[in-house]
Amino acid sequence: MLTDDGKNLYVSWDQYHLLIERLALQVHTSGWAFDQILCLARGGMRPGDVLSRVFGKPLAIMATSSYRGESGTVQSRLDLAQYITLPKGELGGRVLLVDDLADSGVTLEAVVNRLRGMPSIVELRSAVLWVKGVSGYRPDYFVESLPTSPWIHQPFEAYDGMRPEGLARKLVV
Repeated sequence: MLTDDGKNLYVSWDQYHLLIERLALQVHTSGWAFDQILCLARGGMRPGDVLSRVFGKPLAIMATSSYRGESGTVQSRLDLAQYITLPKGELGGRVLLVDDLADSGVTLEAVVNRLRGMPSIVELRSAVLWVKGVSGYRPDYFVESLPTSPWIHQPFEAYDGMRPEGLARKLVV
């Protein structure tokens, strides 16, 4: 999956789904029982959705944003949503926080600090697919450690630069 230069990691849909499944098994084999999953949008939505389905637990969503410029490759100010969206009730009990990766670790650390201030949360653990070597935050669960901190090219990023017109051209039979 890693290119020869060690600076880029290209991930296919099959590889991506396998990583999510491996993460689910890692959480399961740890024996930790949790009540809810909180995923960080956008990167944590797909892993969070799969884990929610596999474990049969409700999924909450919190929007975050720090990558904006140059098709999402330039990190800037971190924005955290004021509200957390969930189907009913409030976020509480034992919560599994899910994102796609611990890049610099800034987002995960900020969210963890915010959540630890919520009296309704009894226990909080975090889970990601990848942890980069430069990350200042170490999640409780992760599938791959990337010491060279490559840029990860995830399969859904093909849509970042695509607009409806481009999609129409692609789907013309």
